[in-house]
Amino acid sequence: MTRYDISGLTDVGAVRRSNQDVVAWRVSDDGRQALLLVADGMGGYQGGEVASSLAVESVLEAMVPRLDEPAWGQSDEEVVQAVLQNAISQANARIVAGRGDNAALDKMGTTLVMAWVIDGYAYIAHVGDSRCYLLRDDDAVCLTRDDTVVQNMLEDGSITAADVLNVPFRNVLTKALGATERVETSHCSVALGKGDRLLLCSDGLTNAVPDDQWQAVLASTPCMESAAEALIDASLDRQAADNVSVVIMALF
Repeated sequence: MTRYDISGLTDVGAVRRSNQDVVAWRVSDDGRQALLLVADGMGGYQGGEVASSLAVESVLEAMVPRLDEPAWGQSDEEVVQAVLQNAISQANARIVAGRGDNAALDKMGTTLVMAWVIDGYAYIAHVGDSRCYLLRDDDAVCLTRDDTVVQNMLEDGSITAADVLNVPFRNVLTKALGATERVETSHCSVALGKGDRLLLCSDGLTNAVPDDQWQAVLASTPCMESAAEALIDASLDRQAADNVSVVIMALF
């Protein structure tokens, strides 16, 4: 039977006064399925906290009952993606409604990255620039594409990777939960093997600690709790300018 070692942490970082990130994870009673979530809120002190909390709460309400259902196989990927899309759409609708009900929250929104792992096969859905990585051997492979203006500029050749840190609007999103009445979710999937780690994170980590440095940080972390702590500590050592959040899972 597939077994998962999962841990997650979120930290305010070295500069911000409040934490607008939320992390969560759940494992099914039979141990075959796991659900991982990271949300990074925006829209001011109160708005960001509300939006990210609403997103995670809504997705958990929709998805946790699914963990008790018989597991699907890889041939059911379209069905799984539809379930993930529906959960994110419900979260989006709740945030949009919250914006309309309270003028103080009219700019709130959030990123969301989530992974539904079934018998060692991960189905990933995301909106915004929170990411999912596969850590395998000495490589950290990003499985998601940032929904940002900068990513669009990189892809159309307007800038190079070396220019990114000098772009003043590099954190401007092209998609976020709560920004529009309907949201289109990006999907991908990957088969996981023993020893692989799946990492979900907010941009507070990726902006502070480049992903090519993670394996050195994680080299002496025997469990996922110590791995999460090591990544957070590394970001704080580098004076992380944003909230920092990670959820990391290993198969064993």
